[in-house]
Amino acid sequence: MSPSRSTLRNFLLAGWLALLASQAPAATWWNKDWPIRKKITVDPSAEGAAISEPIGAATVLLRLHEGNFAFGSAKEDGSDIRLVAEDDKTLLPFHVEKIDPLLNEAFVWVRVPEVKPGAPLRFWLYYGNPNAAAAGDPKASYDAETVAVFHFAEHGTAPGDATANANDAPAAGVAADGTIIGTGLRLDGRTFVKLPASLKWNAGAPLTWSAWVKLATLPPRGVLFSRREGANAFVIGADNGVPFVEITTADGTQRTPAGEPLVAGVWRHLAVVASGEKTTLFLDGEAYATLDAALPALNSEATLGGEAAEGSAENATRPAALTGELDELQIANVARPASALKFAAVSQGTSDQAAKLVAIGADEESGHAGEGELAKHLSLITDISKSLTFDGWVVITLCALLALVGGIVTLVKFFYLGKITRATNAFLQQWVSLSSDLSVLDHGDAQSVKSMGGKASSQTQKAMRPSPLYHLYQLGFAEIQHRVVNAREGFRGLSGRSMQSIKATLDGGLVREVQRLNSQLVFLTIGIAGGPYLGLLGTVIGVMITFAVIAKSGAVEVNSIAPGIAGALLATVAGLAVAIPALFAYSYINTRIKDAVSEMQIFIDEFVAKIAEAYPEAD
Repeated sequence: MSPSRSTLRNFLLAGWLALLASQAPAATWWNKDWPIRKKITVDPSAEGAAISEPIGAATVLLRLHEGNFAFGSAKEDGSDIRLVAEDDKTLLPFHVEKIDPLLNEAFVWVRVPEVKPGAPLRFWLYYGNPNAAAAGDPKASYDAETVAVFHFAEHGTAPGDATANANDAPAAGVAADGTIIGTGLRLDGRTFVKLPASLKWNAGAPLTWSAWVKLATLPPRGVLFSRREGANAFVIGADNGVPFVEITTADGTQRTPAGEPLVAGVWRHLAVVASGEKTTLFLDGEAYATLDAALPALNSEATLGGEAAEGSAENATRPAALTGELDELQIANVARPASALKFAAVSQGTSDQAAKLVAIGADEESGHAGEGELAKHLSLITDISKSLTFDGWVVITLCALLALVGGIVTLVKFFYLGKITRATNAFLQQWVSLSSDLSVLDHGDAQSVKSMGGKASSQTQKAMRPSPLYHLYQLGFAEIQHRVVNAREGFRGLSGRSMQSIKATLDGGLVREVQRLNSQLVFLTIGIAGGPYLGLLGTVIGVMITFAVIAKSGAVEVNSIAPGIAGALLATVAGLAVAIPALFAYSYINTRIKDAVSEMQIFIDEFVAKIAEAYPEAD
């Protein structure tokens, strides 16, 4: 086989396999009722957030927008959203904080297994099932150490605790739309949000406090979070924009040293971790300041947004109230590692690094109930086939038989043409050497002719045996041997009449080889010519019966006409499905046969010329 033909065949085969692979259904699909999914990749490696320390289990924020989520394919309330582990079997706890199909934005929190440094974690987001019931569970979305989570997504009602601990605020605050994660809490310097006394802190106990903060003003000793009971106090704030943690006990008050101040109007992630006798303030996941003081015992209410003046009305304020916005307050009774705070600060933010850390992949559509696009069409055709009449089934059965016979003939011819091409190449290698000196042949020895003067081994002879050129070669030398053996006065060369006779014998051999090459191709031509006519016959009969039934019943509706017409047209599709592949196969095989015939014609002319030169007629 020539290199160009081999390359073309391999290219066509690779393209066909690629097409099948692209249409094939996914290896696994969690539930066939959910037709759309997308892969979520959490990558803390250098390609993501470059977090090198263990993070542990985490609750990850998924920011969905029109660029990564088809809101038109999901239910308006997001109740069809499901989060599934990478094994495509295990459901992950999650809840939807907010979904707005008008603004095309949604915020989904999902609890994932351990996030390891340098190892991407992957899971699936499924949606698109219009019959799905809500399955979000905020209480299961956080670990047992998280004692309170406030999304501040409420309008006109008290902020609720998303965890199972029910540490809900007793009164409403002022909602702020359009914060860093949907709706947050507005800090107006007048309205404070109280957190319940059920959030009990023991002296020296571990604590992690975190929130997103955007300050509008930077006053002296501005208070963001305050908790006081007797001589003990725990305060988080910003003094002229410098974040601080202040701890007060019977021994006095201590504050973290000053660092770089905040900038007004910019969202920052603020966190405080108390561990033993040490309290650390973190800004955007990085250690900002450290205080050698333990958490004091506090069982009172806490205040967000400032501190109420003692002995005054509830809405009275000290001069140090902060204004701005606050969102996503989380409190845990464990000291989170710095890596976990870094992960939260990056993944919940809006930076380019956040998109790398939590990458939301493209939609993968199952097509029809979790199957591939090809399977969807096949399923639709199956539905249409239910409207086929008996005549249509007869036509389709005949087309299927034609397709089966044509496919078998095509495969047989492909293998046969490949075999004779390899055999011809092997023969021509031997012929080039032999044709330069035909005297090596002993015309009285048939084995010498088969072995091409003893140069072709038995293995080579076996390889050359299917070649039409090898058949013609043996046929020609059989004629020469006949004249050598039956020469009455000794062999004195080949006369012109003998050469014409040999040429006629070779031409006859050529005709028989061409007949062998063209054998059974008639089945392909029958498929090409007969398939469309059979299909058309089935369609005409189907349409005729459909209209006859409509005329008899008097029901003229699309629903009564469409199934019959679609079923009738299926017969034409079947006929074309037979004819088109048969046409392509026939064209390819016919071209290969023409090439083989041309090689035989060239060989006959060369053979006759070489024989005439090697055995001229004696004078």
